[in-house]
This record gives sequence, structure tokens and C-alpha cells, in this order.
Amino acid sequence: MAKEHLHKFNIDIKVNEADIDALAHVNNVVYLRWVQEVSAAHWAHVAPGHMQEQYLWVVLRHEIDFHKPAFAEDTITGYTWVGDHQGAKFERFVSLYRTGTEDLLASAKTTWCLLDARTLRPKRIEQEMLDLL
Repeated sequence: MAKEHLHKFNIDIKVNEADIDALAHVNNVVYLRWVQEVSAAHWAHVAPGHMQEQYLWVVLRHEIDFHKPAFAEDTITGYTWVGDHQGAKFERFVSLYRTGTEDLLASAKTTWCLLDARTLRPKRIEQEMLDLL
């Protein structure tokens, strides 16, 4: 595991047979799904129930770089951490590694927007929430 991720949130993901494409490796669309799964797992882990009920997150932008292929027998470890924020938006980074190795498979930078769950309107990210992330 890369040293830069020792203190970041992470989860393990098992590659499913349905993730494999005609080239016998994980389809690029699956990596994007994993980026969202890692991000959602982080929010579910850090946010108290009342915050999860009050707020929703939507993606405004995904940038993803594919470095190496993943295969059917692999387990993937996804790491995530947040970057800069402004108003209702913040950056989130996700790195996907082959578990137990330093093989970086994909890296992503995403821009998320916080919404009020009741009104579905953007909501400024307050310090209380930043402290959790």
C-alpha cells in the first residue's frame, strides 16, 4: 500500500464476474462505480445519522485516470480523502489499488455538491461537516 494513503479512509472491493468485459479485465465504467462506492462509504462512516438524513451529495464532475487493469481474481482497495471546498462544492480524491500491492489501477478527482435533502437545493458546507470529512 502506498504510504500516502496510510491515514485515509479505505474499503475493500471484490471484483465480480459481471465487472469483466470482452478484454478479460474490469470495464472502465466499473472503476467509476467504485469511485462512487468508496465515496459513499466514507460519508456513511463519518456522518451521524441526522446529517445523512438532512443532506445528499451529487456529483458535478468526474476526472479519472486508468493506470493498470484489474482482473476477475482481484480484490481492490479504494482510498478516499477530500480536498478544497468552496460554498456547496468540494473536491474528493479516490485511488484504487490492487489489494496488498502498490499497483495503482485508477485515480480520480471528483467534484461533489451538497444538497439539502428536503429542498434539493445546494447547501453551503459548514465547518461541522468539514471537521468530519
